[in-house]
Amino acid sequence: MTYTFQLDKDFVELHVLLKLLALAPSGGAAKAMIAAGDVSVDGVVETRKGCKIRGNQVVKVADDEIRVVG
Repeated sequence: MTYTFQLDKDFVELHVLLKLLALAPSGGAAKAMIAAGDVSVDGVVETRKGCKIRGNQVVKVADDEIRVVG
């Protein structure tokens, strides 16, 4: 599934984004997914939980894709 996420500030932390879109049931689960290497940002595996996601970036989790709009 493809999601579009509209930023209301400069950035959103990666684990918060996953939780907000219900791709992870909790912040802790989102952090575990990231640490396990299950999330990529702009085609590169991202393991930093607090990675700042800004406009025009694409986050992928399994078959789900999030397009972040700034």
